[in-house]
Amino acid sequence: MMNTTPAATQLTGKAARRILDLRKREGKPGLALRLAVDSGGCSGFRYNFSLDENPAEGDMKIEKDGALLVIDNISQAFLGGAVIDYVSELSGEGFQVQNPNTDAACGCGASFSPKNQ
Repeated sequence: MMNTTPAATQLTGKAARRILDLRKREGKPGLALRLAVDSGGCSGFRYNFSLDENPAEGDMKIEKDGALLVIDNISQAFLGGAVIDYVSELSGEGFQVQNPNTDAACGCGASFSPKNQ
């Protein structure tokens, strides 16, 4: 029988450290990073990062080194096997999604087109 369980979304150590830095800077020990997939962007869907003090009941919770990433129920379907990282480059810094579920992405990496299933 084939295993149809989706791959787990992962949070890198750099992303976890950045979440902990944001939590400390805001003075809110329960602060989590929320990742949502919204319609829009130049490729059809876009990633939306925000800070969240009150994760919802159905949210997927990913914890690493004391940091917390939460993903809403609908967005989970687009993010199986994705790796959430924090990058700092000459062009800027921010959270980045390495998503195996995309056919195409815009140049900035903020929007994507999902694979046909």
